[in-house]
Amino acid sequence: MRSIKTSVTAQRRRNGRRTTSPVLAAVALVSALALTATACDSGDAEAGGGATSSAASQGDGKITIPDNIRDKLKEHGIDIDKWKNGAWKNWDKDDWLREADEYINPIIKGLWNPDRMRDADEPDKAVDAGDLSGDQGVTDPTPAPVDAKAVSPTYHANAPEAGKVFFDSPEGTMVCSATVVEDPAHPGKSNTVWTAGHCVHAGKNGGWYRNIAFVPSYNDSARSGAELRNATQKEVAPYGVWWGDWAQTSDQWIEQGGATGGDGASYDFAVIHVTPEAGSNGKSLEETVGSALPVDFDAPAVTKVDSITATGYPAAAPFDGETLYQCQDKPGRLSISKADPTMYRIGCTMTGGSSGGGWVATGSDGKPALVSNTSIGPATAGWLAGPRLGEVAKGVYDSVSKKFAGR
Repeated sequence: MRSIKTSVTAQRRRNGRRTTSPVLAAVALVSALALTATACDSGDAEAGGGATSSAASQGDGKITIPDNIRDKLKEHGIDIDKWKNGAWKNWDKDDWLREADEYINPIIKGLWNPDRMRDADEPDKAVDAGDLSGDQGVTDPTPAPVDAKAVSPTYHANAPEAGKVFFDSPEGTMVCSATVVEDPAHPGKSNTVWTAGHCVHAGKNGGWYRNIAFVPSYNDSARSGAELRNATQKEVAPYGVWWGDWAQTSDQWIEQGGATGGDGASYDFAVIHVTPEAGSNGKSLEETVGSALPVDFDAPAVTKVDSITATGYPAAAPFDGETLYQCQDKPGRLSISKADPTMYRIGCTMTGGSSGGGWVATGSDGKPALVSNTSIGPATAGWLAGPRLGEVAKGVYDSVSKKFAGR
């Protein structure tokens, strides 16, 4: 499965507790300053923009961060002034934060314009027969391919929770699919998005990705690629651009996740908390799009699930990433490692770019619920696999919800 990843921060857990340090606390403070950047006069997204901060200014539009905090951030390879002016493009591995408990993701207003979103690619995350030859758990026969069907426009009327995640990686501008999910700390007012772990973090050989943003109902009217070349921001992102102000994936993905193959796939999920780029009149993401899916962490065993519907924006050939698709199939079992949870697997011809998209089934309460997300698939389209959400996934989800519970 070709995938996409996004700039995020690591939440490390040991013995059930999050580790902290003075440097990480410093990064947390800067994150709390809610940095917001304005675009350059030229409007050129690649210029990086200049920054202002509504939460940390003294009336002159300048960011005000205590010198001691700036110094500690610089020790960790982060210079806020340089970052906001394009230093985020520096992917020197020594400065690619991996162990940080918090993350810096200043909003760069106008960065995700229609052209930049349209040009986003899907990095390789494919499996082939050789990757799966060592299966030791229970794996059912490979499912027959199920042709992906285009969702009827407007997407908001038929799949209001679906959208795209955009981010920057060392390989360039990338994209994933994602889903608006409920937040138990804010009933009816969620700002929470579910996607794949590999859409926010590179796994065992890398760090967190940058400039993560979520666009619900991307290309809502299903315009063609040619039509999108002249589309306005409102036509491409009718419900706005929502920047990640926090993201978290599993420790297992961070420690085991690989760019190809099935390494870490059983724990390949992530939760992103978002905030609007241009303000939302006080409305949450859920209120803005009008819907959010519950997440079922106690879904039936694979063999007891009658049907799963996977949704996403496939971007690798023969798709172009501009159209929302769905596949529906009865899942089978896929075991990457005997020690890891068995994954769901369905027949589906969606390709890279659909990574992170939500898998919906009838939950334990009899209602539709998110039970997985697209993680991996073969290099040649035909099937997709996603993690079965359990205790580890619930821990990630609950941690993000609790972090923002009082806000």
